[in-house]
Amino acid sequence: MLVGTYTSGKSVGIYVYEFNTNTGAIRLVDSSATSNPSYLAVSPDQRIVYAVNEDATPGVGGKVSAFQFNKKNGHLTLVNQVRSMGDHPCYVAVDKTGKWVAVGNYSSGSLAVFPSTRNGSLGSPVSTVHHSGSGPNKDRQEKAHVHSTVFTPDNKYLVVSDLGTDKVTLYPFSQSRGTLDSARKFVIDMPGGSGPRHFIFHPNGKWGYLVQELSGNVTLFDYAKGKLKERQTISSLPAGFNKSFTSADIHISSDGQYLYTSTRDKANTIAIFKINAKTGQLRLISQQETLGNTPRNFNLDPSGNFLLAANQNSDNIVIFRRNPKTGLLRDTGHRVQVGNPVCIKWVQ
Repeated sequence: MLVGTYTSGKSVGIYVYEFNTNTGAIRLVDSSATSNPSYLAVSPDQRIVYAVNEDATPGVGGKVSAFQFNKKNGHLTLVNQVRSMGDHPCYVAVDKTGKWVAVGNYSSGSLAVFPSTRNGSLGSPVSTVHHSGSGPNKDRQEKAHVHSTVFTPDNKYLVVSDLGTDKVTLYPFSQSRGTLDSARKFVIDMPGGSGPRHFIFHPNGKWGYLVQELSGNVTLFDYAKGKLKERQTISSLPAGFNKSFTSADIHISSDGQYLYTSTRDKANTIAIFKINAKTGQLRLISQQETLGNTPRNFNLDPSGNFLLAANQNSDNIVIFRRNPKTGLLRDTGHRVQVGNPVCIKWVQ
C-alpha cells in the first residue's frame, strides 16, 4: 500500500506498507522523502510510481516525481523530477500504454501530458492546456481549478474535471504522440457552483461517475465515443445534513456493484451507493463515519474485503472491513498513524 501525504506536518513524503488482505494487518516497509506528494499513480506494469509535488515555488510552480518501485522489498528510488507546468499539481494519471503521464495543476487551472521512458523518467511535456473562466462561488471558483485528469477506458480521451469553471472536458488523446486535441474537445457544463472534482469509470467502461466537491452530488453519465451523456444526479450527504462540507473522493468496487464517496469538514463520512446492474443508476444505502477528520482520500484494497479511509487532519488511516455482498463497512480497530495522509494506491 502506497500512501501519499502533505509534508507540512509530521510526514516526510511517501510511505510504503505491506498489507495483509486476509486480516487487514499492516506493516511499514519503506518511506521516501519528497515534498507534498498529495496524489500518486502507478504504471500499468507496477514498476513506476508517479507523485505530484503539490507546491507553488515562485518561478517554478509544482513538480512531478518518478520513482522506481521494487516489488520484492517495497523500496522506492527516485528516478527524476520535472516541473508540472503549473502551481499546486493535485492529480496524476498514467495512460493504458504506460508511456504518457497526465497532471492537473489546481491553482493554475492547467494540465500537461509528459512522456515516460522505459526506466520511468519523465520528459518535457508534449501537451499543455490552460483553462479560463470562473464560477458563482466567489471563494472557491474565482478562476479555473483543474482537479482531475482521467484517461477513458478505451485510452482515446482524457477527462478533465475543473472545479473552478463547473466544466468537465473530454480531450481527444493520441496514444502514439501523447497530444491532446483541444479543437475537438467535448465540454459538459455542470450546475453552477457544483465544483466538479474526481471522475471514475465503471468496470464495464460504459458508465462514468463524477463527484462534485461543492454540491456534494454524484452524477452518472453514459460514456461512448468521446462523449458523456448525463443520466442521474444524487446527493452523497446524510439525510437532513445542513453543516459545512466538501466532497472529495470516489471509488467503485471491482465487481461493479457498489460506489463510495467521501465527504469532509463537518461530515467526515463515506457514502455507500448500490449500483443498478442494468442501468448504472445509484441508490444511497448507508453512511459510514470515517472515525477521523477530513477523509480527503480513501481506497478499497485489491481483495475488495477492506476499505481504508485516509483522514488528513487526524493523521491516521482507518481500516474498515467491507462486506462484498452488502457493501457495508465495519471498523476493524486497525489504524495506521501517519502524518496528513491524502492518497492511497495499491501494488499487488
